[in-house]
Amino acid sequence: MTTIQQIETTQVTTLPRIKMKEKLGFGAFSTASNVVYQFRSLYYLFFLTNVLMLDVKWAGYIATIGMFWDAINDPMVGFWAANHRFKNGEHFRPMALWFALPWAVTIVLMFTNFGVGSTATIVIAIAIYLLFELFNTFVGIPYNSMAGLATDLDEDRRSINVFRNLGGGVGSAIGAVACLPLLRLFGGLDAKGNLNPDGGSRGFFLVAVVMGLVCIIGCLAHYFTTRERVEPIADEEEHLSFRRILGMLLRSRIWVLNTLYILCYGVINLMLMSSITYYATYILGSTAAATMIQAAYLVASLLSSFLVSPIDKAIGRKKTMILAAFFFILGKIWFVINPFSIGAIYVNAVSVGIAVTITFVMFNTNRNNIVDLIEWKEGRRLDSMVSTVDNLASKSATAMATLAMTHVLSLKGFDSTLNVQPDAVVRSINAFLGWVPMIIGGIMLLIVSFMNIEEEMNTMHQEKKAAGLGS
Repeated sequence: MTTIQQIETTQVTTLPRIKMKEKLGFGAFSTASNVVYQFRSLYYLFFLTNVLMLDVKWAGYIATIGMFWDAINDPMVGFWAANHRFKNGEHFRPMALWFALPWAVTIVLMFTNFGVGSTATIVIAIAIYLLFELFNTFVGIPYNSMAGLATDLDEDRRSINVFRNLGGGVGSAIGAVACLPLLRLFGGLDAKGNLNPDGGSRGFFLVAVVMGLVCIIGCLAHYFTTRERVEPIADEEEHLSFRRILGMLLRSRIWVLNTLYILCYGVINLMLMSSITYYATYILGSTAAATMIQAAYLVASLLSSFLVSPIDKAIGRKKTMILAAFFFILGKIWFVINPFSIGAIYVNAVSVGIAVTITFVMFNTNRNNIVDLIEWKEGRRLDSMVSTVDNLASKSATAMATLAMTHVLSLKGFDSTLNVQPDAVVRSINAFLGWVPMIIGGIMLLIVSFMNIEEEMNTMHQEKKAAGLGS
Protein backbone atom coordinates (compact mmCIF):
# COMPACT_ATOMS: atom_id res chain seq x y z
CA MET A 1 0.00 0.00 0.00
CA THR A 2 1.15 3.55 -0.71
CA THR A 3 2.34 5.26 2.46
CA ILE A 4 2.93 8.84 3.54
CA GLN A 5 6.68 8.20 3.32
CA GLN A 6 6.35 7.16 -0.33
CA ILE A 7 4.35 10.27 -1.13
CA GLU A 8 6.90 12.56 0.47
CA THR A 9 9.86 10.99 -1.34
CA THR A 10 8.27 11.97 -4.66
CA GLN A 11 7.87 15.63 -3.66
CA VAL A 12 10.38 18.24 -4.82
CA THR A 13 9.66 21.42 -2.92
CA THR A 14 10.83 24.75 -4.30
CA LEU A 15 10.02 26.71 -1.14
CA PRO A 16 11.99 27.17 2.10
CA ARG A 17 11.09 25.04 5.10
CA ILE A 18 8.64 26.65 7.53
CA LYS A 19 10.37 28.12 10.58
CA MET A 20 9.19 27.83 14.19
CA LYS A 21 8.16 31.51 14.34
CA GLU A 22 5.64 30.99 11.54
CA LYS A 23 4.29 27.78 13.08
CA LEU A 24 3.75 29.65 16.32
CA GLY A 25 1.91 32.34 14.34
CA PHE A 26 -0.46 29.70 13.01
CA GLY A 27 -0.86 28.40 16.55
CA ALA A 28 -1.66 31.87 17.88
CA PHE A 29 -4.39 32.39 15.31
CA SER A 30 -5.79 28.95 16.02
CA THR A 31 -5.83 29.88 19.70
CA ALA A 32 -7.95 32.93 18.98
CA SER A 33 -10.33 31.00 16.76
CA ASN A 34 -10.83 28.27 19.33
CA VAL A 35 -11.31 30.75 22.17
CA VAL A 36 -14.38 31.97 20.33
CA TYR A 37 -15.52 28.53 19.23
CA GLN A 38 -15.27 26.88 22.65
CA PHE A 39 -16.65 29.82 24.60
CA ARG A 40 -19.61 30.15 22.27
CA SER A 41 -20.23 26.41 21.92
CA LEU A 42 -20.11 25.72 25.64
CA TYR A 43 -21.97 28.70 26.99
CA TYR A 44 -24.11 30.48 24.42
CA LEU A 45 -27.18 28.26 24.71
CA PHE A 46 -26.71 28.25 28.48
CA PHE A 47 -26.46 32.07 28.44
CA LEU A 48 -29.65 32.38 26.39
CA THR A 49 -31.67 30.04 28.61
CA ASN A 50 -30.21 30.68 32.07
CA VAL A 51 -29.16 34.35 31.92
CA LEU A 52 -31.47 35.93 29.34
CA MET A 53 -34.19 33.47 30.47
CA LEU A 54 -35.37 32.66 26.97
CA ASP A 55 -37.36 29.49 26.33
CA VAL A 56 -34.99 26.70 25.25
CA LYS A 57 -36.89 26.35 21.96
CA TRP A 58 -36.31 30.03 21.10
CA ALA A 59 -32.66 29.70 22.15
CA GLY A 60 -32.40 26.82 19.69
CA TYR A 61 -33.96 28.91 16.91
CA ILE A 62 -31.44 31.71 17.51
CA ALA A 63 -28.47 29.35 17.45
CA THR A 64 -29.80 27.49 14.41
CA ILE A 65 -30.43 30.68 12.41
CA GLY A 66 -26.90 31.85 13.22
CA MET A 67 -25.38 28.52 12.22
CA PHE A 68 -27.32 28.37 8.96
CA TRP A 69 -26.20 31.89 8.11
CA ASP A 70 -22.63 30.86 8.94
CA ALA A 71 -23.00 27.90 6.59
CA ILE A 72 -24.45 30.03 3.79
CA ASN A 73 -21.98 32.89 4.04
CA ASP A 74 -18.97 30.53 4.02
CA PRO A 75 -19.08 29.83 0.27
CA MET A 76 -20.17 33.43 -0.42
CA VAL A 77 -17.07 34.84 1.28
CA GLY A 78 -14.95 32.02 -0.13
CA PHE A 79 -16.20 32.80 -3.65
CA TRP A 80 -15.26 36.45 -3.19
CA ALA A 81 -11.84 35.47 -1.86
CA ALA A 82 -11.21 33.07 -4.76
CA ASN A 83 -11.63 35.97 -7.20
CA HIS A 84 -9.99 38.70 -5.09
CA ARG A 85 -6.40 39.76 -4.59
CA PHE A 86 -5.23 42.35 -2.05
CA LYS A 87 -2.85 45.16 -3.00
CA ASN A 88 0.11 43.26 -1.55
CA GLY A 89 -0.61 40.41 -3.97
CA GLU A 90 -2.01 38.02 -1.35
CA HIS A 91 -5.47 36.46 -1.34
CA PHE A 92 -6.22 35.59 2.30
CA ARG A 93 -3.72 36.64 4.99
CA PRO A 94 -4.82 40.34 5.18
CA MET A 95 -8.30 39.26 6.32
CA ALA A 96 -6.83 38.42 9.72
CA LEU A 97 -5.90 42.10 10.08
CA TRP A 98 -9.02 43.66 8.58
CA PHE A 99 -11.61 41.74 10.57
CA ALA A 100 -9.93 41.16 13.94
CA LEU A 101 -11.67 44.03 15.75
CA PRO A 102 -15.21 43.48 14.37
CA TRP A 103 -14.92 39.79 15.23
CA ALA A 104 -13.89 40.54 18.80
CA VAL A 105 -16.64 43.15 19.28
CA THR A 106 -19.40 40.81 18.14
CA ILE A 107 -18.39 38.03 20.57
CA VAL A 108 -18.71 40.58 23.38
CA LEU A 109 -22.13 41.70 22.15
CA MET A 110 -23.31 38.08 21.96
CA PHE A 111 -22.86 37.79 25.72
CA THR A 112 -24.41 41.17 26.58
CA ASN A 113 -27.73 41.44 28.40
CA PHE A 114 -29.43 44.56 27.03
CA GLY A 115 -32.20 44.37 29.63
CA VAL A 116 -35.10 44.52 27.15
CA GLY A 117 -38.19 42.34 26.73
CA SER A 118 -38.03 38.82 25.43
CA THR A 119 -39.15 39.70 21.89
CA ALA A 120 -36.57 42.48 21.55
CA THR A 121 -33.96 40.19 23.10
CA ILE A 122 -34.62 37.56 20.44
CA VAL A 123 -34.39 40.10 17.60
CA ILE A 124 -31.16 41.62 18.96
CA ALA A 125 -29.63 38.21 19.58
CA ILE A 126 -30.32 37.09 16.00
CA ALA A 127 -28.91 40.31 14.51
CA ILE A 128 -25.71 40.10 16.58
CA TYR A 129 -25.29 36.41 15.82
CA LEU A 130 -25.55 37.09 12.08
CA LEU A 131 -22.83 39.75 12.30
CA PHE A 132 -20.64 37.52 14.45
CA GLU A 133 -20.84 34.63 12.00
CA LEU A 134 -20.03 36.92 9.06
CA PHE A 135 -16.84 38.22 10.70
CA ASN A 136 -16.06 34.73 11.95
CA THR A 137 -16.09 33.55 8.34
CA PHE A 138 -13.77 36.33 7.21
CA VAL A 139 -11.15 35.46 9.84
CA GLY A 140 -11.74 31.76 9.22
CA ILE A 141 -10.72 32.04 5.56
CA PRO A 142 -6.99 32.53 6.31
CA TYR A 143 -7.25 29.98 9.13
CA ASN A 144 -8.35 27.26 6.71
CA SER A 145 -6.44 28.35 3.59
CA MET A 146 -3.00 29.46 4.70
CA ALA A 147 -1.53 26.04 5.58
CA GLY A 148 -1.78 25.08 1.91
CA LEU A 149 -0.35 28.41 0.69
CA ALA A 150 2.52 28.77 3.16
CA THR A 151 4.33 25.67 1.86
CA ASP A 152 4.04 22.91 -0.74
CA LEU A 153 5.62 20.19 1.43
CA ASP A 154 3.30 17.75 3.21
CA GLU A 155 5.64 17.37 6.18
CA ASP A 156 5.48 21.11 6.87
CA ARG A 157 1.73 21.19 6.24
CA ARG A 158 1.20 18.45 8.81
CA SER A 159 3.46 20.30 11.22
CA ILE A 160 1.47 23.51 10.70
CA ASN A 161 -1.79 21.65 11.34
CA VAL A 162 -0.32 20.11 14.50
CA PHE A 163 0.60 23.61 15.73
CA ARG A 164 -2.88 24.79 14.79
CA ASN A 165 -4.28 21.98 16.89
CA LEU A 166 -1.96 22.80 19.80
CA GLY A 167 -3.02 26.42 19.52
CA GLY A 168 -6.60 25.23 19.38
CA GLY A 169 -6.08 23.35 22.62
CA VAL A 170 -4.78 26.48 24.30
CA GLY A 171 -7.71 28.44 22.89
CA SER A 172 -10.12 25.79 24.06
CA ALA A 173 -8.64 26.04 27.55
CA ILE A 174 -9.10 29.80 27.56
CA GLY A 175 -12.62 29.55 26.14
CA ALA A 176 -13.81 26.71 28.35
CA VAL A 177 -11.71 25.84 31.38
CA ALA A 178 -10.83 29.45 32.25
CA CYS A 179 -14.38 30.72 31.78
CA LEU A 180 -15.91 29.48 35.02
CA PRO A 181 -13.02 30.74 37.23
CA LEU A 182 -13.29 34.08 35.42
CA LEU A 183 -17.05 34.08 35.98
CA ARG A 184 -16.44 33.52 39.68
CA LEU A 185 -13.83 36.32 39.71
CA PHE A 186 -16.29 38.71 38.07
CA GLY A 187 -19.14 37.73 40.40
CA GLY A 188 -21.04 35.52 37.97
CA LEU A 189 -21.02 32.37 40.15
CA ASP A 190 -22.07 31.80 43.74
CA ALA A 191 -20.09 29.95 46.41
CA LYS A 192 -21.39 26.55 45.20
CA GLY A 193 -20.24 27.20 41.65
CA ASN A 194 -23.69 27.81 40.20
CA LEU A 195 -24.92 30.87 38.32
CA ASN A 196 -25.40 33.96 40.46
CA PRO A 197 -28.78 35.50 39.52
CA ASP A 198 -27.52 38.96 40.46
CA GLY A 199 -24.12 38.86 38.77
CA GLY A 200 -24.48 36.40 35.89
CA SER A 201 -25.04 39.02 33.18
CA ARG A 202 -22.10 41.17 34.23
CA GLY A 203 -19.89 38.11 34.68
CA PHE A 204 -20.51 36.76 31.19
CA PHE A 205 -20.03 40.22 29.66
CA LEU A 206 -16.61 40.69 31.30
CA VAL A 207 -15.47 37.20 30.38
CA ALA A 208 -16.47 37.91 26.76
CA VAL A 209 -14.39 41.12 26.84
CA VAL A 210 -11.36 39.08 27.87
CA MET A 211 -12.05 36.61 25.07
CA GLY A 212 -12.36 39.42 22.52
CA LEU A 213 -8.95 40.83 23.50
CA VAL A 214 -7.38 37.42 23.06
CA CYS A 215 -8.95 37.18 19.59
CA ILE A 216 -7.37 40.46 18.48
CA ILE A 217 -3.93 39.42 19.75
CA GLY A 218 -4.17 36.07 17.96
CA CYS A 219 -5.19 37.65 14.66
CA LEU A 220 -2.34 40.16 14.75
CA ALA A 221 0.19 37.45 15.64
CA HIS A 222 -0.98 35.39 12.66
CA TYR A 223 -0.86 38.33 10.24
CA PHE A 224 2.65 39.46 11.16
CA THR A 225 4.32 36.02 11.21
CA THR A 226 2.87 34.14 8.21
CA ARG A 227 3.24 34.49 4.44
CA GLU A 228 1.54 33.20 1.27
CA ARG A 229 4.19 31.47 -0.84
CA VAL A 230 2.63 28.79 -3.06
CA GLU A 231 2.11 30.11 -6.58
CA PRO A 232 -0.53 28.61 -8.91
CA ILE A 233 0.65 26.27 -11.66
CA ALA A 234 -1.06 28.50 -14.22
CA ASP A 235 -1.21 32.26 -13.87
CA GLU A 236 -4.88 32.34 -14.90
CA GLU A 237 -6.83 35.37 -13.77
CA GLU A 238 -10.18 34.44 -15.34
CA HIS A 239 -13.12 35.06 -13.01
CA LEU A 240 -14.49 31.74 -11.78
CA SER A 241 -18.25 31.32 -11.63
CA PHE A 242 -19.73 29.60 -8.60
CA ARG A 243 -21.17 26.92 -10.88
CA ARG A 244 -17.75 26.14 -12.29
CA ILE A 245 -16.20 26.02 -8.82
CA LEU A 246 -18.92 23.70 -7.52
CA GLY A 247 -18.44 21.40 -10.51
CA MET A 248 -14.69 21.25 -9.85
CA LEU A 249 -15.32 20.31 -6.24
CA LEU A 250 -17.98 17.69 -6.94
CA ARG A 251 -15.73 16.00 -9.48
CA SER A 252 -13.26 15.42 -6.66
CA ARG A 253 -14.36 12.19 -4.94
CA ILE A 254 -11.88 12.77 -2.12
CA TRP A 255 -13.33 16.23 -1.43
CA VAL A 256 -16.85 14.78 -1.17
CA LEU A 257 -15.72 12.07 1.27
CA ASN A 258 -13.61 14.49 3.31
CA THR A 259 -16.62 16.82 3.55
CA LEU A 260 -18.79 14.00 4.93
CA TYR A 261 -15.99 13.17 7.38
CA ILE A 262 -15.84 16.81 8.55
CA LEU A 263 -19.63 16.87 8.85
CA CYS A 264 -19.58 13.96 11.31
CA TYR A 265 -16.69 15.52 13.25
CA GLY A 266 -18.60 18.78 13.62
CA VAL A 267 -21.78 17.14 14.91
CA ILE A 268 -19.92 15.01 17.49
CA ASN A 269 -17.94 17.99 18.76
CA LEU A 270 -21.08 20.14 18.89
CA MET A 271 -22.91 17.59 21.03
CA LEU A 272 -20.10 17.44 23.57
CA MET A 273 -19.62 21.21 23.73
CA SER A 274 -23.32 22.06 23.89
CA SER A 275 -24.34 19.34 26.35
CA ILE A 276 -21.54 19.21 28.90
CA THR A 277 -22.62 22.36 30.79
CA TYR A 278 -26.17 21.02 31.10
CA TYR A 279 -24.78 17.63 32.18
CA ALA A 280 -22.67 19.26 34.89
CA THR A 281 -25.51 21.51 36.07
CA TYR A 282 -28.39 19.05 36.18
CA ILE A 283 -26.74 15.63 36.57
CA LEU A 284 -23.60 16.37 38.58
CA GLY A 285 -25.32 19.22 40.45
CA SER A 286 -22.79 22.00 39.79
CA THR A 287 -22.13 24.05 36.67
CA ALA A 288 -18.52 24.42 37.82
CA ALA A 289 -18.06 20.63 37.49
CA ALA A 290 -17.86 21.13 33.73
CA THR A 291 -14.44 22.74 34.20
CA MET A 292 -12.61 19.57 35.21
CA ILE A 293 -14.34 17.47 32.54
CA GLN A 294 -13.36 20.02 29.92
CA ALA A 295 -9.83 20.09 31.35
CA ALA A 296 -9.54 16.32 30.88
CA TYR A 297 -10.72 16.72 27.28
CA LEU A 298 -8.16 19.45 26.61
CA VAL A 299 -5.22 17.68 28.25
CA ALA A 300 -5.95 14.58 26.16
CA SER A 301 -6.21 16.75 23.05
CA LEU A 302 -2.94 18.59 23.70
CA LEU A 303 -0.92 15.49 24.58
CA SER A 304 -2.20 13.54 21.58
CA SER A 305 -1.19 16.42 19.28
CA PHE A 306 2.44 15.33 19.58
CA LEU A 307 1.57 11.81 18.43
CA VAL A 308 -0.43 12.56 15.29
CA SER A 309 2.50 13.09 12.90
CA PRO A 310 4.46 10.01 14.08
CA ILE A 311 1.34 7.85 13.84
CA ASP A 312 0.49 9.24 10.39
CA LYS A 313 4.02 8.53 9.15
CA ALA A 314 4.06 5.05 10.67
CA ILE A 315 0.70 3.66 9.52
CA GLY A 316 -0.52 6.09 6.85
CA ARG A 317 -3.36 8.58 6.54
CA LYS A 318 -6.24 6.15 6.13
CA LYS A 319 -5.35 3.94 9.10
CA THR A 320 -4.80 7.00 11.27
CA MET A 321 -8.30 8.26 10.42
CA ILE A 322 -9.72 4.81 11.20
CA LEU A 323 -7.96 4.94 14.58
CA ALA A 324 -9.67 8.26 15.36
CA ALA A 325 -13.09 6.80 14.51
CA PHE A 326 -12.44 3.88 16.87
CA PHE A 327 -11.66 6.34 19.68
CA PHE A 328 -15.00 8.08 19.05
CA ILE A 329 -16.81 4.75 19.34
CA LEU A 330 -14.97 2.82 22.05
CA GLY A 331 -14.63 5.76 24.43
CA LYS A 332 -18.40 5.97 24.81
CA ILE A 333 -19.17 2.35 25.66
CA TRP A 334 -18.83 2.80 29.44
CA PHE A 335 -20.85 6.03 29.34
CA VAL A 336 -23.66 4.39 27.35
CA ILE A 337 -23.78 1.59 29.91
CA ASN A 338 -23.66 3.92 32.96
CA PRO A 339 -24.07 7.63 32.09
CA PHE A 340 -24.14 8.63 35.76
CA SER A 341 -20.63 7.33 36.45
CA ILE A 342 -18.00 10.02 37.04
CA GLY A 343 -15.37 7.74 35.55
CA ALA A 344 -17.46 7.16 32.45
CA ILE A 345 -17.88 10.87 31.66
CA TYR A 346 -14.14 11.43 32.06
CA VAL A 347 -13.28 8.49 29.79
CA ASN A 348 -15.82 9.89 27.33
CA ALA A 349 -14.17 13.33 27.42
CA VAL A 350 -10.62 11.98 27.13
CA SER A 351 -11.47 9.70 24.19
CA VAL A 352 -13.21 12.55 22.36
CA GLY A 353 -10.18 14.80 23.03
CA ILE A 354 -7.86 12.26 21.41
CA ALA A 355 -10.22 11.55 18.52
CA VAL A 356 -10.93 15.18 17.60
CA THR A 357 -7.20 15.98 17.61
CA ILE A 358 -6.37 13.20 15.17
CA THR A 359 -9.43 14.01 13.06
CA PHE A 360 -8.66 17.75 12.97
CA VAL A 361 -5.08 17.29 11.76
CA MET A 362 -6.11 14.64 9.23
CA PHE A 363 -9.01 16.49 7.56
CA ASN A 364 -7.07 19.75 7.37
CA THR A 365 -4.06 18.03 5.81
CA ASN A 366 -6.53 16.35 3.45
CA ARG A 367 -7.87 19.80 2.57
CA ASN A 368 -4.38 21.03 1.67
CA ASN A 369 -3.84 17.95 -0.51
CA ILE A 370 -7.27 18.27 -2.13
CA VAL A 371 -6.44 21.83 -3.26
CA ASP A 372 -3.30 20.48 -4.95
CA LEU A 373 -5.22 17.61 -6.55
CA ILE A 374 -7.94 19.89 -7.92
CA GLU A 375 -5.35 22.34 -9.25
CA TRP A 376 -3.52 19.52 -11.04
CA LYS A 377 -6.72 18.17 -12.60
CA GLU A 378 -8.62 21.45 -13.20
CA GLY A 379 -5.88 24.09 -13.59
CA ARG A 380 -6.99 26.45 -10.79
CA ARG A 381 -6.32 26.56 -7.04
CA LEU A 382 -9.42 26.69 -4.82
CA ASP A 383 -7.86 27.22 -1.39
CA SER A 384 -10.75 29.25 -0.01
CA MET A 385 -13.53 27.24 -1.64
CA VAL A 386 -12.35 23.77 -0.58
CA SER A 387 -12.78 24.72 3.07
CA THR A 388 -15.77 27.05 2.79
CA VAL A 389 -18.02 24.81 0.69
CA ASP A 390 -17.41 21.78 2.88
CA ASN A 391 -18.05 24.08 5.84
CA LEU A 392 -21.43 24.84 4.27
CA ALA A 393 -22.36 21.17 4.55
CA SER A 394 -20.79 20.71 7.98
CA LYS A 395 -22.30 23.80 9.55
CA SER A 396 -25.71 23.07 8.06
CA ALA A 397 -25.53 19.68 9.75
CA THR A 398 -24.49 21.17 13.10
CA ALA A 399 -27.27 23.75 12.81
CA MET A 400 -29.80 20.98 12.30
CA ALA A 401 -28.27 19.04 15.20
CA THR A 402 -28.59 22.11 17.45
CA LEU A 403 -32.21 22.59 16.42
CA ALA A 404 -32.93 18.90 17.04
CA MET A 405 -31.22 18.96 20.45
CA THR A 406 -33.07 22.03 21.71
CA HIS A 407 -36.40 20.76 20.37
CA VAL A 408 -35.89 17.43 22.10
CA LEU A 409 -35.09 19.20 25.38
CA SER A 410 -38.18 21.41 24.96
CA LEU A 411 -40.43 18.45 24.19
CA LYS A 412 -39.07 16.54 27.17
CA GLY A 413 -39.93 19.43 29.52
CA PHE A 414 -36.67 21.35 30.05
CA ASP A 415 -37.17 24.36 32.36
CA SER A 416 -34.19 26.53 33.29
CA THR A 417 -35.94 27.66 36.50
CA LEU A 418 -35.86 24.09 37.86
CA ASN A 419 -32.89 22.84 39.85
CA VAL A 420 -33.85 19.25 39.00
CA GLN A 421 -34.92 18.47 35.45
CA PRO A 422 -37.46 15.75 34.47
CA ASP A 423 -36.07 12.26 33.90
CA ALA A 424 -36.80 12.55 30.18
CA VAL A 425 -34.53 15.63 29.96
CA VAL A 426 -31.75 13.82 31.82
CA ARG A 427 -32.00 10.84 29.48
CA SER A 428 -31.83 13.19 26.48
CA ILE A 429 -28.69 14.93 27.76
CA ASN A 430 -27.07 11.54 28.32
CA ALA A 431 -28.01 10.47 24.79
CA PHE A 432 -26.40 13.62 23.32
CA LEU A 433 -23.15 12.65 25.06
CA GLY A 434 -23.39 8.90 24.53
CA TRP A 435 -25.08 6.69 21.99
CA VAL A 436 -25.92 9.39 19.40
CA PRO A 437 -22.28 10.47 18.78
CA MET A 438 -21.28 6.80 19.06
CA ILE A 439 -23.43 6.01 16.03
CA ILE A 440 -21.97 8.98 14.15
CA GLY A 441 -18.49 7.63 14.91
CA GLY A 442 -19.54 4.42 13.17
CA ILE A 443 -20.58 6.45 10.12
CA MET A 444 -17.14 8.12 10.11
CA LEU A 445 -15.53 4.68 10.08
CA LEU A 446 -17.57 3.75 7.01
CA ILE A 447 -16.65 6.99 5.19
CA VAL A 448 -12.92 6.52 5.82
CA SER A 449 -13.05 3.00 4.38
CA PHE A 450 -13.70 4.58 0.94
CA MET A 451 -10.95 7.26 1.15
CA ASN A 452 -7.68 6.68 -0.74
CA ILE A 453 -6.06 10.11 -0.75
CA GLU A 454 -2.55 8.65 -0.39
CA GLU A 455 -2.80 6.86 -3.73
CA GLU A 456 -4.13 9.97 -5.51
CA MET A 457 -1.37 12.17 -4.06
CA ASN A 458 1.32 9.70 -5.02
CA THR A 459 0.01 9.58 -8.62
CA MET A 460 -0.08 13.39 -8.82
CA HIS A 461 3.50 13.78 -7.53
CA GLN A 462 4.79 11.18 -9.98
CA GLU A 463 3.07 12.95 -12.87
CA LYS A 464 4.43 16.32 -11.75
CA LYS A 465 7.92 14.89 -11.43
CA ALA A 466 7.69 13.36 -14.92
CA ALA A 467 6.55 16.75 -16.27
CA GLY A 468 9.45 18.51 -14.54
CA LEU A 469 7.14 20.67 -12.41
CA GLY A 470 8.23 19.53 -8.95
CA SER A 471 5.53 19.94 -6.32
